[in-house]
Amino acid sequence: MTIKATYYGANGWLIEIEEIRILIDPWLSGDLTFPPGDWLIKGKLNKELDTPKNISLLLLTQGQPDHAHPQTLKKINKSIPVIASEAASKIVKSLGFKEVITLKPGENYTSKKLNIQATSGASVPNRENGYVIDCLLNSVYIEPHGFLDKKINPRKIDLVITPVIDFSIPLAGKFIKGKTVLPELISLFNPSTVMASTTGGDITFSGIINNLINVDGSIEDIKLFEDIHTNFINPIPLKKYVIESNNNL
Repeated sequence: MTIKATYYGANGWLIEIEEIRILIDPWLSGDLTFPPGDWLIKGKLNKELDTPKNISLLLLTQGQPDHAHPQTLKKINKSIPVIASEAASKIVKSLGFKEVITLKPGENYTSKKLNIQATSGASVPNRENGYVIDCLLNSVYIEPHGFLDKKINPRKIDLVITPVIDFSIPLAGKFIKGKTVLPELISLFNPSTVMASTTGGDITFSGIINNLINVDGSIEDIKLFEDIHTNFINPIPLKKYVIESNNNL
């Protein structure tokens, strides 16, 4: 059994398990802006991307525009089922998506081969979601800000998708805790593969907040974990990676 994972930059992923294709937090076209305006922070894709075809499910972790990006979502077929946090559900419903399943942390969605459990994620400002995805014998964990739900019991996960760098703003503190959370994720999930997320892609940022962000760590820090049985990948956007499931570990 295998998992196929394609990174789209920022928080965007396509996860494929057999015929199931899950598109996560896509930002594929148009600029990224946050209230109250571009002067605060603005993101620009240096190249717009095509929407993946034959999407089975849209999965949204947060209602912020870098996760539930309105311009991208407007271009996606509104008949595709959506699983989302409470804040993200409001966005997709307003855009006309017909089937929206809202999950709070601790709640599950189950359908045939697939089970998706929402975990407690970042507060930005409302509590958002991470997810544990189980499909047949394959498993994926994703949370884009490095906030680990303390209620998750230890278990084996094949693929962990997480930031690996800490980002902070003076006075506000850390809003992405990738470097901080990585040892905890490895201990909790004993993952076969870790893929770095959230900070990659061909993207240019500007604005006041962008100039205030402090960065702690780098992708090279994952070399500290080379003595364990985990494969670390800094994904190249649009490259499809095949992750082998190893349920014997």
